[in-house]
Amino acid sequence: MSHFSHIKTRIHDLEALQTALTDLDIQWKPGPAKVRGYQGQTHTAALVIEQSNDRDVGFAWNGQEYTLVADLQFWQQPLSVDGFIRQVTQRYAYQKLLNETADQGFEIAEQQQQEDGSIRLVVQRWS
Repeated sequence: MSHFSHIKTRIHDLEALQTALTDLDIQWKPGPAKVRGYQGQTHTAALVIEQSNDRDVGFAWNGQEYTLVADLQFWQQPLSVDGFIRQVTQRYAYQKLLNETADQGFEIAEQQQQEDGSIRLVVQRWS
């Protein structure tokens, strides 16, 4: 029997998560919304990524962080679960860095996508 899995993340900022998903061209619906699972099971999430098999992926707040919620037997994303989390987490961290540095008066001076997939940023602030 299938069931929902809750995979821990280090994601705490819903707005940065939403922006990260949008940056990655992942279509999402704001919540609270229901993540659909096996045999009509549902789980409430802060945002939902619908899949064509009517089994969704979502991010739900557990009181400390947003967890990835999905029935993994029906995973239908282009990347593996680990690859998906890595990609979303990287883009989330990028968004958080942009927000934090902008709040402190910094601007991006240089940005390079590295061969290994990492992003090199140089920020500057004029005083």
